[in-house]
Amino acid sequence: MEYIIVIFFSYISGSIPFGLIITKLFTGKDIRKIGSGNIGATNVLRTGKKYLAIATLLLDIIKGYLPVMIAKHFFPDLIELSALIVFLGHLFPIWLKFKGGKGVATYLGILIALSLSLSLVFIFTWTIISLIFKYSSVSSMFSSLTVLVVATIRENVIVSIDPSLLNNYDIILLLFIFFILIIFSHRKNIFNLRNKTESKIKI
Repeated sequence: MEYIIVIFFSYISGSIPFGLIITKLFTGKDIRKIGSGNIGATNVLRTGKKYLAIATLLLDIIKGYLPVMIAKHFFPDLIELSALIVFLGHLFPIWLKFKGGKGVATYLGILIALSLSLSLVFIFTWTIISLIFKYSSVSSMFSSLTVLVVATIRENVIVSIDPSLLNNYDIILLLFIFFILIIFSHRKNIFNLRNKTESKIKI
C-alpha cells in the first residue's frame, strides 16, 4: 500500500504542466505551439513574459521538491522511488498524452530535497555554463553530469576515509538514471546542436 501511495502522489505532482497552465491562463496561448513546443520555463520565456517563465520555473521546482520531502518524512524507505516517479511524471504526464517537458527544474527541486549541497553544485554549474555557451540544453546536460560525478566522488571519499560510515549508493544510481533521462529528454536539442540550429538563451 505504501508503494501505491508514494507512486500516486509523486506522479500526480510531477505531471502537473505548470508551464502550459500558466501560459494559457495569462496569455490565452498554448505553449506547445510556441518556440520549441516545450512546456518548461525556457520555452515560456519565449512568450516574452519573463514573470511567467519565473513562475513556471519556481512551480516546477516546488512540484519536484514537495513530494520527495513528504516521502522523506512519512516514507523514508521510499525516497528514491518518489524522486524517480516525480521526474517521470514530468517527462510523461498522462494529461498531455505522455509528452512532457525536459525535467530540469523538477530535477532541481528533487535535488534540493535530497541534498542541498548537490543542488548548489547544479545551480552553480548551470549558471557558469549558460553564461559561457548561452545554451540551456548544454547547461542542463553538463550540470546533471557534474552532479553525478561530484556525488560519486564524495561517496567514494567517505568510504575510503572510514568504510564503516554509512554510504548511499542508491542516490548515485538515482542520479545516473536522472542523467540518462535528461539526455533522453534533450535528444532533439542534441540534434539541433549538431546542426547548429539550437536556440540560445535570450534574457
